[in-house]
Amino acid sequence: MNSRQRVERTLNHQPPDRVPLDLGASSTTGMHASSVYLLRQALKLDPPGTPVKVIDPYSLLGEVGPDLADALGVDVVGLFAPRNKFGFRNENWKPWTLFDGTPVLVAEAFNTRPEADGSILQYPEGDRAAPASGKMPYGGYYFDAIIRQPPIDEAKLDPLDNLQEFGPISAADLAYFEGEAARLYRETDRAILASFGGTAFGDIGLVPVPGIKHPRGIRDVAEWYMSMATRPDYIYKVFEVQCQIGLANLEKLYGVVGSQVTAVFATGTDFGAQNGPFISPKTYRELYLPFHKQVNAWIHRHTPWKSLIHSCGSVVQLIPYFIEAGFDILNPLQTSAAGMDPQALKDRFGEQLVFWGGGVDTQKTLPFGTPEEIRAQVRERMRILGRGGGFVFNTIHNVQARIPVENLLALYHAVAEYRG
Repeated sequence: MNSRQRVERTLNHQPPDRVPLDLGASSTTGMHASSVYLLRQALKLDPPGTPVKVIDPYSLLGEVGPDLADALGVDVVGLFAPRNKFGFRNENWKPWTLFDGTPVLVAEAFNTRPEADGSILQYPEGDRAAPASGKMPYGGYYFDAIIRQPPIDEAKLDPLDNLQEFGPISAADLAYFEGEAARLYRETDRAILASFGGTAFGDIGLVPVPGIKHPRGIRDVAEWYMSMATRPDYIYKVFEVQCQIGLANLEKLYGVVGSQVTAVFATGTDFGAQNGPFISPKTYRELYLPFHKQVNAWIHRHTPWKSLIHSCGSVVQLIPYFIEAGFDILNPLQTSAAGMDPQALKDRFGEQLVFWGGGVDTQKTLPFGTPEEIRAQVRERMRILGRGGGFVFNTIHNVQARIPVENLLALYHAVAEYRG
C-alpha cells in the first residue's frame, strides 16, 4: 500500500499493511522546532546550524519537511490555512534564534523583540502599533495568549462581537487551498489532513483571538467558561451563526479541493482536564452537540472526508456524544488522563472511532523515560490500538521541547519496528 491507501483503510476500520504514522499534519500532532532540529541533526539530514522553519509561531512548531517525513515513514501531510494564529502569513522567511539557541526561520511579520524583562511580545498581523496579543516569558518555549478583554456591558453585549474572526471565505483563500491541495496530492502519495478552520466552536485557544487587533465580545478565558452557565443563550447564538458561516465555507472548500482531502480537522476545542471533563455532559449536549451534528452531517452527506475532533484530557464521559455527533476520529487519546485506559477505550469504542494519537505519553514517558521504556510503551500501544485498524500512530499532542535526542530516536525507531 502507499501512504494514502494505508490511511484510508485505517479510517475505514480495515487492517492496513502497517499502522500509519502522522507527524506534523496538524497543530496538535506536530513537534516543537527545537526537537525537529535535534531530530534532523541526529538523522544527518542537515549540516550543523541549519535553521528549522517555524510553521506555527504560537506553539513554535517546526516544519516536518518531505525529507524528514520520508526518513520516518510518515503517511499524512497537513493542508494548513494560509494565516497562522497571529493572523500573518508564513512567508518571506528570516533567521531568528530560540531561547535555547536553536536556529530557526520565522515569517517576515514575526515582528517582535525582547522586552526589558527578557520576555517576548507578539502582535496581531505582526503590527506593533496594535496591542500585543501573545507573550513568551524569558526562557520560554511558546507563546501564551494575552487576554485583551474589553469592559463588558451586559446591556450592549452582542453575539456578533464574538464572530469577528468568522466570515465568508475569501476568493484568495479559496485559491490558496485549491492550489495547495492539488500540489500535495500530486507531489506526494500521503493522505491529506485539512485544517480549514471555522468550525471549532468555543475553542479556548482561539477565544482570545491573538490574530485580531482589537477584539470585541467575551474574550477572557475564565469569563468564557463562566458564560456557558451564566449566558448560555449568548453562547448558543454565537455558535448558531458560526455554524451557518462554517457550513457555507465548507461547501465552497469542497468545490475546490474535492476528494483530494482524506480527513478534515473539524474542531480543536478541548473538553478534558487531567481528571475529568471541563464541562458536564449536559452542557456538551445543549451547547455543542447540535452544531457538531450539523457539521458532521454536512461532511458525510456531501464529501468522502472523515471528520476529526481534537480534545485533550479525560473525555471518556463525552466520547459517546462525540460518536452521536458523527465524528469519525478522536485525537489524541490522552491515556495519562483519568479513565482513558487504552485497552478499555479500544474495547468500548474502537469499532466506532478511529484513534489518532496516544502512541506514547508526552507528559512523562517521552521526556523523562528511558529509551527502553519508550520502546516498550510504543510496542504496547501498537498492540492494543492497532488491532484491526482504526489507529493512526502519533504522540499524545505535540512533541515538546527539551526531549532528549536519544528518546526521540528511540520513539521513531520503535515505531518503524512495531508498526507492522
